[in-house]
Amino acid sequence: MSSIYQNLIEKKDSLAVVGLGYVGLPIALEFARNIQVVGFDINAERVEKMRNRIDPSEELAPEEFDGCEITFTADPDVLRKARFFIVAVPTPIDEHNLPDLKPLLSATRSVAAALKKGDYVVYESTVYPGCTEEDCIPLLEQISGLKFNEDFKVGYSPERINPGDREHTLSRIIKVVSGCDAESLDNIARTYEIVVKAGVHRAASIKVAEAAKIIENTQRDLNIALMNELSMIFGQMGINTYDVLEAAGTKWNFLRFLPGLVGGHCIGVDPYYLTFKAKEVGHNAQVILAGRSVNDGMGAYVAGKVVKKMVAQGVDIAKGRVLIMGATFKENVSDIRNSKVADVVKEFVEFGVHVDIIDPHASSKDFLHEYGFPIASQASGIYDAIVVAVNHSDYVGLPESYFTEMLTDKGIVADIKGVYRGKLNHVKYWSL
Repeated sequence: MSSIYQNLIEKKDSLAVVGLGYVGLPIALEFARNIQVVGFDINAERVEKMRNRIDPSEELAPEEFDGCEITFTADPDVLRKARFFIVAVPTPIDEHNLPDLKPLLSATRSVAAALKKGDYVVYESTVYPGCTEEDCIPLLEQISGLKFNEDFKVGYSPERINPGDREHTLSRIIKVVSGCDAESLDNIARTYEIVVKAGVHRAASIKVAEAAKIIENTQRDLNIALMNELSMIFGQMGINTYDVLEAAGTKWNFLRFLPGLVGGHCIGVDPYYLTFKAKEVGHNAQVILAGRSVNDGMGAYVAGKVVKKMVAQGVDIAKGRVLIMGATFKENVSDIRNSKVADVVKEFVEFGVHVDIIDPHASSKDFLHEYGFPIASQASGIYDAIVVAVNHSDYVGLPESYFTEMLTDKGIVADIKGVYRGKLNHVKYWSL
């Protein structure tokens, strides 16, 4: 009897990717260069764009759709053609910082309705350890009427795609894979090896693979939180944090993390999945939550520091004007989800300051819908402060005259990522 892997490479069976965002679409296209693929997304407008070789996330060029044997669809019935399902939908948090599994469970229902004997389901969405087996598999069984392990197999393989990163792409990053038994692990590993040239790591269990993913981002979150707290301490001492990190970084084993705003749909979200599960098993994750508290408060901290400096310069805050450069959650991407720049804006507005936001990558319509603030097409007028919030390549290396022409005589440049350190000599300068 042929394995599902064999049937996929011989194109007797198809693979489906459920959720075609910044994670799902690259996976779908990579597989589609080798095997038959169904790309499913509930957003028909996005699907139509992909049929026209347009990536709605603005990560992939049109030519990356070339040579791909893929059917894009928003019709869940089309999923019945597939035998191997990869679920790559968002796993956000709600307003209480608790896991919001609605997208994941909705995708699971769609897969369950198409599930047949012998099928495989692999989850890539970031979840807490135990979610696949405790939340998803029972739903697959309930809706499909099939028996887990006997009729269908399940695995977990965490996504490691980094938005805006052209070097660490799917095929170049070692892929962690797991399965519900030895047979499924082998089939899942061999299937991913079709596209992942860097190789795969076979995790000991589904829970181990889930935990491995969630601690990757938790570790980064905590290290950035430490840098942010250090920047607060050094700021009180009149020491530039970036000067300190440059000096400390000369030691071979010093970890190179930088202070900044921690947003997006990974680092700013995933630790809450782990702390939720920790609380469920009776542990209060004090260190992780402390790090989250520091990072969640950085937007207000930045705005507060700038306002104090404006006051010190004699600015009437009620008449103050601030320009914020950058609105996305990180440099050189269009993604505004969980952007902490919005926190900076909200804090300025609460102080009564007029704020203009510019960003060559972000959609004004989306930012207005998500946060209630529009993005201007260009800066206008003279400002009391300019906040370089996101170090887009468009902003790195601008001449000092760019800032001086838009600032009052006592204007301030607040450079969150320190990209202009030592380069601005005729304006008041501050960075984390």
